[in-house]
Amino acid sequence: MEFKDYYKIMGVARDATQDEIKRSYRKLARKYHPDVSKEANAEARFKELGEAYEVLKDAEKRAAYDQLGANYKGGQEFRPPPDWNTGFEFSGGGDGAEFSDFFASLFGRDFRAGGPGRAQPHAKGEDHHARILIDLEDAYLGATRTITLRVPAVDMQGHVITKERVLNVTIPKGIREGQHIRLSGQGSAGLGGGNAGDLYLQVEFRAHPIFRVDGRDLYLDLPVAPWEAALGATVKVPTLGGIVELKIPEGSASGRKMRLKGRGIPGDPPGDCYAILTIALPPADTGAARDLYQKMKNELNFNPRTKLGV
Repeated sequence: MEFKDYYKIMGVARDATQDEIKRSYRKLARKYHPDVSKEANAEARFKELGEAYEVLKDAEKRAAYDQLGANYKGGQEFRPPPDWNTGFEFSGGGDGAEFSDFFASLFGRDFRAGGPGRAQPHAKGEDHHARILIDLEDAYLGATRTITLRVPAVDMQGHVITKERVLNVTIPKGIREGQHIRLSGQGSAGLGGGNAGDLYLQVEFRAHPIFRVDGRDLYLDLPVAPWEAALGATVKVPTLGGIVELKIPEGSASGRKMRLKGRGIPGDPPGDCYAILTIALPPADTGAARDLYQKMKNELNFNPRTKLGV
């Protein structure tokens, strides 16, 4: 996917004011409007301008886009960095389906293309949205955490800045990745005495050193010694709820999936925890260890590549 330098498309500097961006768009839109322009690529250029302006005119989208930095070049293969926009507070929603895959990779196809509609004398304020990162343990146990959101705004000189907003958030026990926490009345203020909008926090999990998450299920790689896999054994396994014992059947192979029922993220029903066996080989770092490996080689007549026909 091609990276799009919206500032270059608009012909403005990265520190341009919002008024400068608006003036540049009006000038270029007149030049490339398909109904009047004689440029060969007028329609494509006009559409590209519209997408760049949709991002740069909006303080929220622009502040988030600026987090990508100025190191990418136009035409360069691009993938959004993980969690690049976590902690940014956005308002609104709607249809951005007319824009490029690059736009969709950053903002999705459900951001509003264009400004708000006609103001009503009494209207609820806009809802706000943000992505937050939490620890897996908080989803398992439930918790109250202090989070800091970055809220874009325009200063007196017309430049986009970000302010911090600190909130105490209750994380429900058993919340899954992708679900939302609703904070009533924490969105935009209402009009004419209307109620304030709400703030919706989309939950994502921080990378865990042991567990991988799939819905409510958890997965971990469980190292076992060769004799534990070959002869069977009972081993200790970490779970979010504490250490449990797991019986390894005799003759288990690397990659075998062992289920710990109900040991995943709580719910109705709760998820499971799956231990994926991996064979851990002792190092041949002493004379005795090397002799033992040599004895195994001589006596077991074992070829691990038999199924490959070699």
